[in-house]
Amino acid sequence: MLRLLLLLLSTWTGSAMVRVALMRVPSIRSQLRTQGLLEDFLKDHRPDMFNRRYAQCFPPGTPSLRLRRSSEKIYNFMDAQYYGEISVGTPPQNFSVIFDTGSADLWVPSSYCVSQACAFHRRFKAFESKTFHHDGRSFGIHYGSGHLLGVMGRDTVKIGDMTILNQQFGESVYEPGSAFVTAKFDGVLGLAYQSLAEILGNPVFDNMLAQKIVDQPVFSFYLSRRTRTSNPQGELLLGGIDEAMYNGSINWLPVSAKRYWQVEMDSVVVQGGVSFCPIGCHAIIDTGTSLIGGPTRDVLRLQQLIGATPTNNGEFVIDCTRLSSLPRITFILGGKEYTLTSEQYVRKEPFGISDLCFSGFQAFDIISPEGPMWILGDVFLTEYYSIFDRGLDRIGLAQARHPIE
Repeated sequence: MLRLLLLLLSTWTGSAMVRVALMRVPSIRSQLRTQGLLEDFLKDHRPDMFNRRYAQCFPPGTPSLRLRRSSEKIYNFMDAQYYGEISVGTPPQNFSVIFDTGSADLWVPSSYCVSQACAFHRRFKAFESKTFHHDGRSFGIHYGSGHLLGVMGRDTVKIGDMTILNQQFGESVYEPGSAFVTAKFDGVLGLAYQSLAEILGNPVFDNMLAQKIVDQPVFSFYLSRRTRTSNPQGELLLGGIDEAMYNGSINWLPVSAKRYWQVEMDSVVVQGGVSFCPIGCHAIIDTGTSLIGGPTRDVLRLQQLIGATPTNNGEFVIDCTRLSSLPRITFILGGKEYTLTSEQYVRKEPFGISDLCFSGFQAFDIISPEGPMWILGDVFLTEYYSIFDRGLDRIGLAQARHPIE
């Protein structure tokens, strides 16, 4: 009886532990391609073009407006895919958000937003919330598609059965570009460290810890593979770990810098041969991007090794008939090998009556005190259950348990 009681307590998922179902949709990049808008979008959003064209529209001194400064908080924003539901205000107003470990801010569209994108999404009506507190300060976040501008406020936020009081968040009043028009989600909920935040105040998970509403200072992600029949398509568990979502043991990696969820990586090896970052480098575990990113020089070489050919849109295509002959790519973290096959690192997208195959790797040059950085996004995280431990500042990875396809 005592063992049964302990088992029930260890698996309890009441108010101190909440499951958030995550939905997976075609990436914004894929949707723009299907609509024939991708090429024009990329022409209009070259680096710094948005800054030079619209900088005068933003408050002087907005930090993220500085030319040539990369303060992008969601890498490869157009490929963000997994989102879930939250509510803001009293009575609650519902929004779909990307739960993003690569940023630290919570924002949703404002009812006062002047952008075309806001017309296609749910907008927060501050005047209808009894618990809203106006802040008055403005904020700006620099994405690859341009700058998002908004004002700060505080209100009650609900995630599942959990209620976070006086949560600082942003109301966006300007959302740039057609990327936000196409996006299926309304906003973003960042889960990175506070030092990464543009909006002043505690990020959501920090407030959950301060208000003692989670069972453990931990959250974990399960992301499904590329299949529409997966149930769930993804899941975020706030306050704990779900042992049913992974196989084997957890490999724990200490956080190397408390900004992103950043760890040291031993190396990247192609089929046991060519090696990148052979003396070690750093990697960001990022649920806010679907791709795996790395330094331009390394990734271009990697594209050659897997037979990927560049397109006019900056993507790399692969002959779908050659997948079985492509090499395995292994990421070594904490002395443990995490290997992806071509079926796992190649993205298949329907195009007419056939499929297009795209490389799951993309070049990102991130300047950091630790040197070159890699980004392990959803291409990696669909294969590995990820655990983010704020109590001990570490990340756990284990083989994800997927249903047989």
